[in-house]
Amino acid sequence: MSIRDVLAKNVRRYRKAAGLSQEELAHRAEIDRTYISSIERSVYAATIDVVDRLAKALGVEAADLLVRPRKRSAPETPSSAR
Repeated sequence: MSIRDVLAKNVRRYRKAAGLSQEELAHRAEIDRTYISSIERSVYAATIDVVDRLAKALGVEAADLLVRPRKRSAPETPSSAR
């Protein structure tokens, strides 16, 4: 997954968790709504300044928007079950 895809998924996830529309997030971050849409679709790569403004508007740290999702590991089988 590219860093652009990571940002897209995290912006969308945090925005929805906050109950914000793209338009409201755009207003709070002082960014055009179509730019928010493009970021969430991985069309544009955001500058670090835009990442910071999005993070502030979402109430998270900028680094949180760039964290890759952890891979789920298979559940461990107890050795006695083998």
